[in-house]
Amino acid sequence: MAVTSAGVLAGAAALGLLAVGAVGAAYGTSDGSGATSGSGSAGVGVGAGAGEGLVLRVHGRFAPPGSFVPSTALTYDRTLVPAGAWIVVEQEAGRAGTVVRARVGGVKAGHAFGAHVHTEPCDAAPDQAGPHYRHHADPAGVAEAANEVWLDFTTDATGQATVEARHDWGFRRGSANSLVLHREQGGAGARVACFTIPFGGYGTP
Repeated sequence: MAVTSAGVLAGAAALGLLAVGAVGAAYGTSDGSGATSGSGSAGVGVGAGAGEGLVLRVHGRFAPPGSFVPSTALTYDRTLVPAGAWIVVEQEAGRAGTVVRARVGGVKAGHAFGAHVHTEPCDAAPDQAGPHYRHHADPAGVAEAANEVWLDFTTDATGQATVEARHDWGFRRGSANSLVLHREQGGAGARVACFTIPFGGYGTP
């Protein structure tokens, strides 16, 4: 597994089909997020060709739980993840495995965030996103990057970062549903934000 520092929709949402390999669509904004305007916005694009694999792209802007305009991207700590900060997550899955990429902007500059794929969708309570997604069940509950999807990143002076994780396995269908941002890097830590993502399963029952 290599890491490089590079569904349910609520509120204003957009759903589009993308051809496999054509990750991204004409969502552009001046901040480069690909997210539409508004702190509660969210959108998703998916594509799958026969035998070719799966491509997913989801974007949103963080908002506090209970906001007038709901969002699938929730912030629990507005000091680290202010309302209006944006996130874009992409997944590519095929016979060779799974790649997950994340880009963030508008979050606290120069901060080292932990980030992991979790099992459940986000909710008002941070712990509702469940535990880390694990490829193999671990009765001891040990957090390790090889068995999970870790996307830890450190933001630059503008509050932006890009990160990527690769595995030679795919998600179990319906078992990976969010990306949680943690206050610290590593296996655990306080949950400061959460983004609901309908990660797709490929090659794994």
